[in-house]
Amino acid sequence: MTGILVLEQSLNGLQFGLMLFLLAAGLTLVFGIMDMINLAHGSLYMVGAYLIAAATGASGSFWLGLLAGIVGTAVFGMLLELTVLRRLYRRDHLSQVLGTFAILLMCNEAVRWIWGSQPLTLNPPAALAGPVELLPGFSYPAFRLLVIGVGLAVALALWALVTRTRVGMQVRAGASDREMALAMGVDVRRLFTAVFGVGAALCAVAGGMLGPLLAVQVGMGENILILAFVVIVIGGIGSVRGAFIGALLIGVVDTAARALLPPLLQQLAGPAAASDVAPALASILIYLLMASVLFWKPQGLFPAHG
Repeated sequence: MTGILVLEQSLNGLQFGLMLFLLAAGLTLVFGIMDMINLAHGSLYMVGAYLIAAATGASGSFWLGLLAGIVGTAVFGMLLELTVLRRLYRRDHLSQVLGTFAILLMCNEAVRWIWGSQPLTLNPPAALAGPVELLPGFSYPAFRLLVIGVGLAVALALWALVTRTRVGMQVRAGASDREMALAMGVDVRRLFTAVFGVGAALCAVAGGMLGPLLAVQVGMGENILILAFVVIVIGGIGSVRGAFIGALLIGVVDTAARALLPPLLQQLAGPAAASDVAPALASILIYLLMASVLFWKPQGLFPAHG
């Protein structure tokens, strides 16, 4: 293992963790404030990626496509909350799971109907297509550096919104004690819609940043939704700070395991074990981390309820 490899995998883990945070932040706010299990959250990530890819192809500009996709996904999320999800707030969690899973399936089929079954191509800006030399002998893709920068900037902006504004105070009050927030005159209906719109916009940002690195395809939000739930369980339901720490932990652990386990197993047990066992062990490590955190702190690292 070399210092260059450690630095490269650390940056990859930071990049992946920040994108997980963008997904988990909206999900944990919806879960914490509305007490709603939203399995359709991953569909917003998919819809955002498709809208950005389509708008980029139509305009020829990645930045215009990104802006259009974020706005379109936020509007779609708020309309979804106003028309469908609002009816599920007072239902039990089983009804919410079934209802939002049905929305997930419908979104998959709608995307397949509009754009077809083949993945769409989302290319990064031409100026960011090459590598950047960070250290002598070490270059890193420029677009991945942009992903890290966008993730950090959005995380900082979300922290300022939640902790330094009146809207953020209402969000924190709703996450901690919804009944008291109602008694203090908070317009909970409008707050719910706004929070859902922000969560949808964050999903679109993640979709636009990960789209050039991964495939923009039907069902792309389902696997990453599982990781987002793991993040909020580790960090604490309703806690933005917990989502940030949990996402970074998952990003670093997952990236390090996938990079380091194959060569280690190849030395210990041969190439077959490295190709077959290493990916499974890397996936298991995330859930072992979650189980360890829950054993130590059942409410997560930074629960919103203190």
